[in-house]
Amino acid sequence: MEQALPLATIGMGRVGPFRRLAGFLRATSTHSSAKQSQMDTAVADRTSTSLVAHVVPLKALFEQFQSGPEGLAPAEAAQRLDKFGPNELQAPSRFSVWQLLAAQFKNVLIVILIAATLVSAAMGHAVEAAVITVIVLFAALLGFIQEFRAGRALEALRKLAAPQAKAIRGGEEIEVLARELVPGDVILLHPGDRTPADCRLIEAVNLQVEESALTGESTAAEKQAADTLADDAPLAERSNMVFAGTVVTYGRGRGVVTATGMETEFGGVARLMKGVDSGKTPLQINLDRVGRTLGKAAIAVVAVIVAAGVVRGQPLLEMLLFGVALAVAVVPEALPAIVTISLAIGVQRMAKRNALVRRLPAVETLGCTTVICTDKTGTLTKDEMTAVRIWAAGEVYEVTGAGYEPIGEFRSSGQSIEPPTAVRELLTAGMLACDARVVLDEHACRWQVHGDPTEGALIVVAAKANLNQTQLQRDFPRVGEIPFSSETKRMTTLHDGPHGAVAYTKGAPEVILADSVHILMPSSLEPLDDDRRQKMATIAQQFADDALRVLAVARKATNDAAAAKTELTFLGFVGMIDPPRPEAQRAIAACRAAGIRTIMITGDHPRTAAAVATQLAILDLACPHQVVTGAQLENASPSELDKLVECTQVYARVSPAHKLRLVDALQRRGAIVAMTGDGVNDAPALKKADIGIAMGITGTDVTKEAAAMTLTDENFASIVAAVEEGRAIYENIKKYLMFLLSSNIGEIGLMAGAAALGMPMPLTAVQILYVNLATDGLPALALAVDPAEPGLMKQRPRAPRSGIFTRPVITLMAVGGLWSAVVNLGLFAWALHVGKGLPAAMTMTFVSLVLIQLFKAYNFRSDRNSVFIRPLANRWLNLAVWWEAALLTMIVMYSPLNAAFDAVPLTIADWGLTLLVSASVSPVLELTKLILRHCYPESVASS
Repeated sequence: MEQALPLATIGMGRVGPFRRLAGFLRATSTHSSAKQSQMDTAVADRTSTSLVAHVVPLKALFEQFQSGPEGLAPAEAAQRLDKFGPNELQAPSRFSVWQLLAAQFKNVLIVILIAATLVSAAMGHAVEAAVITVIVLFAALLGFIQEFRAGRALEALRKLAAPQAKAIRGGEEIEVLARELVPGDVILLHPGDRTPADCRLIEAVNLQVEESALTGESTAAEKQAADTLADDAPLAERSNMVFAGTVVTYGRGRGVVTATGMETEFGGVARLMKGVDSGKTPLQINLDRVGRTLGKAAIAVVAVIVAAGVVRGQPLLEMLLFGVALAVAVVPEALPAIVTISLAIGVQRMAKRNALVRRLPAVETLGCTTVICTDKTGTLTKDEMTAVRIWAAGEVYEVTGAGYEPIGEFRSSGQSIEPPTAVRELLTAGMLACDARVVLDEHACRWQVHGDPTEGALIVVAAKANLNQTQLQRDFPRVGEIPFSSETKRMTTLHDGPHGAVAYTKGAPEVILADSVHILMPSSLEPLDDDRRQKMATIAQQFADDALRVLAVARKATNDAAAAKTELTFLGFVGMIDPPRPEAQRAIAACRAAGIRTIMITGDHPRTAAAVATQLAILDLACPHQVVTGAQLENASPSELDKLVECTQVYARVSPAHKLRLVDALQRRGAIVAMTGDGVNDAPALKKADIGIAMGITGTDVTKEAAAMTLTDENFASIVAAVEEGRAIYENIKKYLMFLLSSNIGEIGLMAGAAALGMPMPLTAVQILYVNLATDGLPALALAVDPAEPGLMKQRPRAPRSGIFTRPVITLMAVGGLWSAVVNLGLFAWALHVGKGLPAAMTMTFVSLVLIQLFKAYNFRSDRNSVFIRPLANRWLNLAVWWEAALLTMIVMYSPLNAAFDAVPLTIADWGLTLLVSASVSPVLELTKLILRHCYPESVASS
């Protein structure tokens, strides 16, 4: 007689997870504090919420739960519901909409601009105040909309809970709300049911459960009511457990509830997600740094120049207004709007390439991605079981084609052939012994299987041999069947055929071989003795070693169910696999060329993972750790884990906590990690990764909500396109910053130089605002949509910590800004010296400053390539420059509004000189690029 063991002693030291189960069983006051402690440290120590339930003997389990096969008494169930709470995930904490909106105004640049707006309004300059206000509100509103959509992953996870469940209480079968289930309840499971809680099985009849969203397994898991399993059995191998949120696909079962709500595996995923901090993107970090630097610079420069003006005797009020204008000149007031617009345009372009982005900064993050951690099933593979190899009549045949589309050919020794009679006999038997159907979904333009995926693979390969399922079923009507069971490991169907009764059987190779006495060979039936049976078993093992799932097929001329179980004629093997996507290999090669490492992280078997990784050229043959399992990760110390992630490309049998730990380890090593996935088990890692990428067709709502981006076509190649867009967007933001800050350096240098030399101010406050709010605006927007430079995807990812302002970039900005300051200050001094008068001198300087900005916009289309490479490729920039030139001449200079800008008409000679001075910046910048290409070839290439 088995004796119940104290739960704390069963796990050999892993007390933390054991307390989760024990906590449900104890009726002591220590439960609440222990449970709260567990929840507080869940992310640190959690490997599985139901960790002990598969280990404890059933009798001990029932004793601890004070339950039995007849279930709980209704009164006891009500008591436990009050004690442990409803079986549902905790709702995410609500946040105030006003708090979220207010948070958008905490940016340093926004704060400075708000201050400038207030000063302008207080001094009666309504136009300036209105323009800055519009820019501020636009940037804040877009940021608010994007962030308001985030944080809904837990809500989506809650929707996966089953609304009702069938339970046994007081010995009677009743239907209860799933939220009212408690530990100790006994529930019933039938095909189509969504499992309402984590359960230990006490009865399983041919039970199969689809767990791919939780474990990553591509096929339904077979379940059994085993008394105990190994303590360290991975989640995917706990055959005596069913988990909340998974779906029963076949058979029936009965189980005792071991965990509810946040204590289930799904709850563990939710808890992991609550504990994950998404962190800031590289762009956000860089822009924060830029904002702080420019904010300090603005205060310092404005204070010095305003103080100098007051010392020289200029009115304080006038200098304050001038200080506001200078603050606007120093601060890139359009930066938040330009960045947002750049990212929004990138989002639209990426949507056309089948990538939907939820969070705008994620677009830029893609550009510096160094590692892509991808799930196998449905991401690198088609998630469609496919027969790829057949053994029949002593020959091995390869079958082409991938997925459920019935297109492919049969090959022998590399040559295309018509399937011989033995192959057609094998495929006929396999197709007739199936209940599934393969149909074309015309709406989705995809072939789909209605039924078991393995049977779907048999039907598709038979269709490739021009066998028609409907016609075969007419010719061989089914008159009986012996359904598949986990005990017999085979399925048999009985038919009336054209030549009499026949039984067809498919199942596990060892079972079919053991019951076969003949084997079909090319010319006749031959005896299947022990020696030949062993050879057949060796062939099946070779198939399995190549990560193929192997089915054996046999027949017998009988319509008697009992007789159909023995003395079979062996027809052959069918090897099948969830095949890699054809485009995935090309996409991985493109990632490798772009300096991006691809890592496969899956819950599938190590052998299967290695086979797929080999086909996709993911495995690093130089790495001592070809494939690392979840058990190895579990036992690895942080330092050992750091060594593992250095070169390991494939991880198998991993849990959600393992994925999260891997992403964290990669990030500690400085990697920018993109994580792809489609199942619930991927969600915490997607949220933790620098950019999470969900699958749009098979991906769960949980995954899509946790991810920053969704692939609508689930094509790994779309990631490469998204990376290219991300790199292009980052380059465009850098172009804008170079253009704007170089222009601002020129403006500040001009004003500071004039103050230092004791000269009059060369620009009025209105002119400075015009230059910043008008001239800098449209060209900057045009740079935000600049076409990508050639060879962008042949560069290695940029170092995220290097920032935007590398040495070549700073040099180029400084040269452009200082040249602008020097030539404009020289022009101003010359005009005063030759007696042009202060109004004309200021007008010439103002016009020169505007034109020099327009010339620089073309030079800053690249920080490395010449302006003469595709000089007019950006049609929006061409339009912006022509618009600004027209605005300058027809509105600012020669209209009744010129008085508002303190502008006076210029002579043709003045125009010619001004144009010559402003155009001089272009050859200077091109010469600087040429020098930088020679001095910093690597830095320029990766900047």
